[in-house]
Amino acid sequence: MSESVSTASVSVSTAFARRVAAFAELGKARILALVLVVTAVGFALAAQQQSGASVLALIHALIGTALVAAGANALNQALEATFDARMLRTQDRPVPSGRLTRREALAFGLTCGASGLLYLGLQTNALACLIAGVTLVSYVALYTPLKRISPMCVYVGAVPGALPPLIGWAAGSGTLSFQALSLFVILYFWQLPHFAAIAWQYREDYARGGYPMLAVIDSDGWRTNLHVITHTVGLLGASLLPVWVGLSGVAYGVAAMALGTAFLLCGIYFLTRKNPTTARQTVLASVAYLPLLLGMLLLDRTLL
Repeated sequence: MSESVSTASVSVSTAFARRVAAFAELGKARILALVLVVTAVGFALAAQQQSGASVLALIHALIGTALVAAGANALNQALEATFDARMLRTQDRPVPSGRLTRREALAFGLTCGASGLLYLGLQTNALACLIAGVTLVSYVALYTPLKRISPMCVYVGAVPGALPPLIGWAAGSGTLSFQALSLFVILYFWQLPHFAAIAWQYREDYARGGYPMLAVIDSDGWRTNLHVITHTVGLLGASLLPVWVGLSGVAYGVAAMALGTAFLLCGIYFLTRKNPTTARQTVLASVAYLPLLLGMLLLDRTLL
């Protein structure tokens, strides 16, 4: 009898753990980690101008931002569950795989999003809360439905993706400035070649899902490659904005030129090959580029 009770107890614990893991998966941990890093960078750069900013304020900003971002990711998955089920890379997500219902995902997303906004409003300031609210609404109500309509969705989706450093900046200083906006521009341009390469890597999957991404409708790949090249050049210019607005010095400017040139060379290599392997290499180059650039910006600002 006791053995049966023990077995049942283990089964209940395992089922509970799996559901917790499924809800956690809705938050998209890798994307969430990047969001928190750029939020922290924005806070750290702004905090240097505000003697009252503290580590506790940073923690509050990260908690609130994490909740809002997790909510946005969950709502996105709830709304796209039917389409995710058609794609190999997304069919194992919690909702299309049946581990959670669409209603559960919606409830989780709304709860996280609302809690995050409330937390930011109470623990940081109204400006940080407002920017986070714009991030949530633009990602869920604009970008998510637009993905099924037009390849231009990437230009809309890059807006909420570029707002987290402004949340951090607002939480650290209570204001915004041209220096803060330079971070927004960098993040905005970085996403364009990054997601273009991802879309090319998974173009067949996006076609199965019914998403009219540029990589899907661009049969020979030239428009996608042009998209990568032109926006990488735009990113190179954007990466120099911190120098022009007085957020950084010459050392950062030199590093930004070197990193931007290296990233551009990766894009040119992608242009000469146009296959999933070179697309993947471009994605990896973009993933390496951003933390190196932001790290150099912090180093230049704090030490150099």
